[in-house]
Amino acid sequence: MAARGAGDPVDVKSGKAPFAQPIDPAREKLTPAQLQFMRQVQFAQWQKTLPQRRTRNIVTGLGIGAVVLAIYGYTFYSVSQERFLDELEDEAKAARARARERASGY
Repeated sequence: MAARGAGDPVDVKSGKAPFAQPIDPAREKLTPAQLQFMRQVQFAQWQKTLPQRRTRNIVTGLGIGAVVLAIYGYTFYSVSQERFLDELEDEAKAARARARERASGY
């Protein structure tokens, strides 16, 4: 019997060409020539999609880098605008001055 997907190019019953069916090399016994052909086809498909994947990877990397730099820049901007610690320090100086006045007044 022939391997799955092999045979006439047109199915007699439906009149349509058969679709390629996935093959699991672990389950089905394939010859070394068939395995080599599968590797060649997989490598050709990989080579065919390589430029598209490379472009997508570059765009994704640039997008992630832009987000990281934006977060980093916003953090520096917000910290430089923060006056919270300055206000606390002013309050602490005033409290120390009041404490000295009270201590010297007794």
